[in-house]
Amino acid sequence: MTAGWREVGDRVFVRRHRELDLNCGLVVGDGACLVVDTRSHLGEGQALAEAVRSVTGHPWTVVNTHAHHDHSFGNAAFRPAAVWGTRRCAEGLDATGELQRADVVTGLRADGDPAAELVATAPIDTPDHLVDDAAVLDVGGRPVALRHLGRGHTDGDLVVAVDDAVFAGDLVEEGAPPAMEDAFPLEWPATLTALLAGVRGPVVPGHGAVVDAAFVAAQRDELARLARWLTDPGAPPAFDEHTRAVARTRVPVPD
Repeated sequence: MTAGWREVGDRVFVRRHRELDLNCGLVVGDGACLVVDTRSHLGEGQALAEAVRSVTGHPWTVVNTHAHHDHSFGNAAFRPAAVWGTRRCAEGLDATGELQRADVVTGLRADGDPAAELVATAPIDTPDHLVDDAAVLDVGGRPVALRHLGRGHTDGDLVVAVDDAVFAGDLVEEGAPPAMEDAFPLEWPATLTALLAGVRGPVVPGHGAVVDAAFVAAQRDELARLARWLTDPGAPPAFDEHTRAVARTRVPVPD
């Protein structure tokens, strides 16, 4: 597919990036399109916008699956279009955007990565169309469902569903353990159970290869083992020690 896009459904595309193995999505309707996530900074967002234009010239709407920089710091490249996200996503970007930027820039500079300066100047452009539980967008005659199914990777994860395809954001991770820094590990399995109830075809994770219901179920089950271990330690789950250690910090301490 042109500019790195892979079609996973009828006019439903995924673009998998070398940087962070990040996935972005594109849904094309009649006279309109929808972009799912916008990458890590304005330059990457502009490159994504150009890639979209290799597929369609239709006006776009944007959805952020959650409030992390790699999914939202490219938003400004798509303005003045509407940007959708959960209310918690918008609040999270307002509250933590500068902290995220500082942490990422520090790490990139330590690695000698020239992207540090691009992230350092990236506009933090918060979603302005907010979802509390669910919304349905009309994308050129195609209904696209936005659903907040519960807390998991963050407190504001948004699932995007069109026809049989689901963009799960970082609720689902392929090729790396689920990231726990802002997670709710005791609640994450139930959120994936809710997601699985609507899976009838491909599931696009926030990072890595496109997966299916069996993969999501296996990851849900491993997260459930982690949740049990966090509340009643025994044999540890298969996740690496770093993932388990970070997850421990995300469990409320009893009064």
